[in-house]
Amino acid sequence: MDEILRDCLVSIAAIGAIFVILYVLLMNRFRERMSLLEKGLSPKVFNNKNASQSATLRFGLLLIGTSIGILLGNFVAIQFDIPRQGAFIAMMFLFGGIGLITSYLIEQRTNKS
Repeated sequence: MDEILRDCLVSIAAIGAIFVILYVLLMNRFRERMSLLEKGLSPKVFNNKNASQSATLRFGLLLIGTSIGILLGNFVAIQFDIPRQGAFIAMMFLFGGIGLITSYLIEQRTNKS
């Protein structure tokens, strides 16, 4: 019974912490934007479509790299008799980093043209 209660409390605390962090981030963003608008800045500054497209590309390639890392981590763990946890973590970080570097190179290429 104690383990169930502990698990529930940890889950509730983790979800609460996530919501508190999101609330603080969004409120700070709102306050920053309001102060910039009070100083006479145009609202068009906040509509940066290139940033949202690059963020989508970055997260997409990061998730693709991480999933490839999971698949190859499983392959490495089976073929080379390496502990599964180490193989998964190493491959996820490796291919996630490769995905981020790829997104950086794509962004540099598109910004040049």
